[in-house]
Amino acid sequence: MERRKINAADAPVSVGGYSQAVEVRSPERTLYISGQIPVAADGTLPESFGDQARLVWRNIEAQLRAADMSLDNLVKVNVFLADRAYALENRAVRAEILQDRAPAMSVIITEIFDSAWLLEIEAIAVA
Repeated sequence: MERRKINAADAPVSVGGYSQAVEVRSPERTLYISGQIPVAADGTLPESFGDQARLVWRNIEAQLRAADMSLDNLVKVNVFLADRAYALENRAVRAEILQDRAPAMSVIITEIFDSAWLLEIEAIAVA
């Protein structure tokens, strides 16, 4: 698989560790990850936003591992936040987890299915 991050010179600069677009050539497999929630396998739910965000990313990594992939395979991520107040902490946790990986990304402020969940993340990965 060949992947190329695209950030057009004549469009706004991406801020916060993502690419404006990601081109993928010759993918052999595509994985669509449903919205992952901040609930652990044992049913527990952390209280703080940071702990919920880290758990959601661990759940994403679990789905990727089950498909023999890793965070390196992410090309598109959609983050759903329960409140705009979490935007900066979300960016910080995302940077901690993704480091220099920069998939295409959208962040949407919306009501989430369970009011105890402060975020939900869905993703697309290719190999």
